[in-house]
Amino acid sequence: MKNDQLDAIDKKILQMLQVDARTPVKDIAQEVFLTAPAVSARINHLIEEGYITGFHATLNPQLLGYHIKSFINLEVDPKDKKDFYAFINERVNVVECNCVTGDYSMLLEVMFKSTNDLDQFIGELQSYGRTKTLIVFSTLIEHREIIVNEE
Repeated sequence: MKNDQLDAIDKKILQMLQVDARTPVKDIAQEVFLTAPAVSARINHLIEEGYITGFHATLNPQLLGYHIKSFINLEVDPKDKKDFYAFINERVNVVECNCVTGDYSMLLEVMFKSTNDLDQFIGELQSYGRTKTLIVFSTLIEHREIIVNEE
């Protein structure tokens, strides 16, 4: 199933689940004018086809003690990537790791409880290459939903 194979109902279901993954199937069914079993079947199909990859709760990092959010650019030599991937997959403070173009090869989003913890992590990271760190003061938009109804 490709995006052009999604009909308006599938797109509405995806949009509603992005806003609140806990939306009851009966509420979605009312919104899209289908029965609850039909909506459940569509959701299962969207999962099977890979459009829906999971259902998650959005947590408040500040309340959990994570007061330092940072983006780190890292220049990793291609020969070191295998070791780097093993290292980075074990680091629970890494929220996201992207392979990117430009002067740096990796862009990491990390969260730490203190600048000391961040500093220690950067020290470990520098064994894989040059870094450039940006500490976030505030976030205007965080994890905005993907537009599914645009043609």
